[in-house]
Amino acid sequence: MKSLLLAAAVALIATASNAANLTLYTSQPNADAQKTVDAFMAANPGVKVDWVRDGTTKLMARLRAEIKAGNPQPDVLLIADTVTLEGMAQDGLLQAHKSPEAKSFDPALYSADGYYHSTKLITTGIVYNTGAAAKPGAWSDLADTSLKGQIAMPSPLYSGAALIHLATLTSDKGLGWDYYNQLAANKARAKGGNGGTFKAVASGEKPYGVVVDFLAIRNKAKGSPVEFVFPSEGVSYVTEPVAIMKSAKNVEAAKKFVDFVLSQKGQDLVLEMGYIPARDGMGVPAGFPAREKIKLMAFDPAMALKNAEANKAKFSKVFGTE
Repeated sequence: MKSLLLAAAVALIATASNAANLTLYTSQPNADAQKTVDAFMAANPGVKVDWVRDGTTKLMARLRAEIKAGNPQPDVLLIADTVTLEGMAQDGLLQAHKSPEAKSFDPALYSADGYYHSTKLITTGIVYNTGAAAKPGAWSDLADTSLKGQIAMPSPLYSGAALIHLATLTSDKGLGWDYYNQLAANKARAKGGNGGTFKAVASGEKPYGVVVDFLAIRNKAKGSPVEFVFPSEGVSYVTEPVAIMKSAKNVEAAKKFVDFVLSQKGQDLVLEMGYIPARDGMGVPAGFPAREKIKLMAFDPAMALKNAEANKAKFSKVFGTE
């Protein structure tokens, strides 16, 4: 009898220990990931978080291999974009959680079924060198022939944010593929990621560029000779969404994590890190315009997922990168 009681006690302890552990896969920068995890564990002292950090593409390759082997590790994902998570939701790899915090978010920023929720806004706009002759204020300005050969932009074949930017602008009635044809005719350089694009503009190699907001705004504050523009037509955006795996071993802890990063406290942390919080009624980091002055362009993750390969193929053809 004693041995049975001992075995039951050991099993109970093991179960409790398992329930108190959470595995997170994230594409956040290391410092941001550590801050997020530390703040969550401080608010939930009964939960220990183990986390793995890498770029979204590499994380997804790792996760797909784990799924194929029948042993997916993460309970929660906190990665770059909604398109990736929309694909996982369609593949039946995520479980729904309709967070009570969602009422404080624009419905466009989370899955209606609760499969993923956006945690921040990282917009893409125009950056220009302060020594440049023209001061663009709209996407259409980059199509002006006077800027021929002077524009740099990240490639959607390389950058996830650039692919979402492509899907957003080509779906816009006032821009569409005609706009990308004009950029190609203007000899816009489209290669690499946002970092290389920003360096080209800051150095004056290419006076004008297309880049994510924080790169330009933070570096301007450090003395870089650049200005960042939120174009009049609006901006595309990625949102670092959070989601729970269908295979999650610790569902209750995972729900607590989702609710935390969407909560006022979690969104204050996003602001502290220097990003625009996704939650309504929040402030913005230094150097950003008021949230209500930032116009977000229409974006449909499901449509962007459906068109992703076709968009990349067409982009390659238009820019001659086949």
